[in-house]
Amino acid sequence: MAHTEKTLDSKEIYSGKVIRVTLDTALLENGKTSLREVVHHHGGACVLAVTEDDEIYMVRQFRYAFGEEIWELPAGKLEAGEDPFEAAKRELGEECGVTADEFLSLGVLYPTVGYDTEKIYTWAARGLHKIHQHLDEDEFLDVVKVPFDKALEMVMDNTIRDSKTIAGILKYARLRQQNHD
Repeated sequence: MAHTEKTLDSKEIYSGKVIRVTLDTALLENGKTSLREVVHHHGGACVLAVTEDDEIYMVRQFRYAFGEEIWELPAGKLEAGEDPFEAAKRELGEECGVTADEFLSLGVLYPTVGYDTEKIYTWAARGLHKIHQHLDEDEFLDVVKVPFDKALEMVMDNTIRDSKTIAGILKYARLRQQNHD
């Protein structure tokens, strides 16, 4: 039998531009109740774009919550009801100034399962073509092409700590390995 909890009550305690937070009362399997703080997020889309020279497009940007510059795959948040695939293509163009002929789904990941509803949809992209980069007015980042094997090393030596980037690189590494076996 699957484990489950039932929402008995939900009270919004914050609503902002990116997230909404509720305090929920949940009925547990044993008949007791517990409070759950839930961060509601529309989700995101992420792209691992691979060049003909086996480099991937990465971005370095300052992340305020961590107080440091982070290595990431190009990605962005979804607007309410937005198609994740269209968002992924948009973000690749906006952040890196490229588009692609071919996209391969790398699946969906849940970056913070304890309290956040965010889902991040990931793709690999090949057959890249340059277009005009157009960052948001509050977006500041460096675009860096990194050899794929170097990016894999950066995951393993903890230089890359962003979960969507780690998942994308490791999944793509496994796909590459399967195609060479």
